[in-house]
Order: sequence, then structure tokens, then C-alpha cells
Amino acid sequence: MASQQQLGIVFLGATGGCGLSALRRALDQGHECIALCRKRERLEQHFCSGQQEAEASRLPHKLVIRQGDAHDWAAVASCLRRPSNGGLVDAVCFSIGGSVSPWTLGMEEPHVCRKGIEALVKALKTQRDTAGLSSWRPLVVMVSTTGISAHGRDVPLALVPLYRLLLHAPHRDKREAEAQAQSSGERLVLVRPSLLVNGSADWAVRVHLEGPAGVERREIGYTISREAVGAWIYECLLAQAAQGSEYEGKAVGLTW
Repeated sequence: MASQQQLGIVFLGATGGCGLSALRRALDQGHECIALCRKRERLEQHFCSGQQEAEASRLPHKLVIRQGDAHDWAAVASCLRRPSNGGLVDAVCFSIGGSVSPWTLGMEEPHVCRKGIEALVKALKTQRDTAGLSSWRPLVVMVSTTGISAHGRDVPLALVPLYRLLLHAPHRDKREAEAQAQSSGERLVLVRPSLLVNGSADWAVRVHLEGPAGVERREIGYTISREAVGAWIYECLLAQAAQGSEYEGKAVGLTW
């Protein structure tokens, strides 16, 4: 059943994982979704079977796919207006990231998240100035990670060596991206999942909560599925974008 209010939501990094999970749920509820992809076929394949071509008629009618780079602020800005009515969007789901080389423990693009946030912040400011709407502040949901909290350990002790040794490069990028996002003045929720695994969203999600003053609710766990993270992002953040979410201005840790 469609939601009472149909929102405009931008997805950056929705070709898989948490972003795709949130996108599917937003589409299921009838929201207008604009997804920016470097290779649009990577997203189209999720909505077409192997025997089907990715024709517009086979894609969800509320899904608009724009081809472009999330590091290009102009490409991002082009997604911030709803194709249906020209209005400005209500929310942005940012879930881009990079993979770690097993040989070097580095990333092909070491600043992939930071550059993406920089582009998004510039795009939002430019669109706001162009429209002359200083009050327009869409909710920005940034998918980050556990293990980078400034308020103490938020991962099991057994995982600390893994986080410090193997995930140093992506965590540095996430820290820089979070700092950029937090200093932007935008409406923001940082979502920090535990180690991501495949699987369903059937288990209950525990929520670790941090505000500017420190930890408000402590929950520590090992893993959570991408499906579960996407479901929580949609239900607790994106679907609440117009009226405001209790989690705005906070960092939310999600775990099983």
C-alpha cells in the first residue's frame, strides 16, 4: 500500500547492499526515487530477469535512473528535483563506498566517501541558492560504519584487531566523510552498521545511539544484514523525512 505522503528521495550508491534494500522499500511504498549510477545497468539488472532487457516499461514507474558520477556535484544537483513536478526532494540516501584490496589493504579510490559527501554538500547548497529557498533542508542519511566512534568502543573486543589492521583505509575515509557531513549544516543522520552480511531482515535490530554529548544508548554486536540495514533506514529515517526523525543530528549504530 502506498504511503499517504509521496516523497522524493535521491539514492547515491544504490546498485547493491544497504542502498538497494532501502530503495526497494521506498519504491514499494510509492515514493518517487531518483538514483544516480555510473553504470545504470548495474541497477537495472536488479529489476529485470536475465531474459529481459532493461526497458523503461519493465522498471518500477516511480524509479528514475540518472547516469553520472557521485563525485560530480553537478550530476548530483541534477537529481535534487523531482521529475514528476519539478519540486525539490525530501531526502538523500548516501551509501557509496569502496572495496579493500586483499593484497595492499588499501582502496583503489582512497577518498571515495569523502569526495562523495563534498559533492553532495556543494550540490545541496547550489540547488538551495538557485531556488532561493534557504529553508530547504532535505534529510541526508549517510551510511558509515562502526569502529570509528569518538565516544569509545562500539564493536566487540574480538573484532578490534580486524577493524584496526584490515579496515584502516576505509575507516579513515568514513571518518573524513562524517566530519564533512557534520560540518555542513544539513539535516543529517549517520548510520553505522556492524559488519555487513547477506541474508534476510528477519531478526530484531538493536540500535546504538550517539549524540553530540556522547553515547545515549549502548548496543554492541558482531553483524547485521544489508537487507536489515536498508529496511531500518527506510522505515525509521526516509519515510519520516518530511516530518522529521528522532534520530536527526545523531549517529546510529545498527546491529543484531
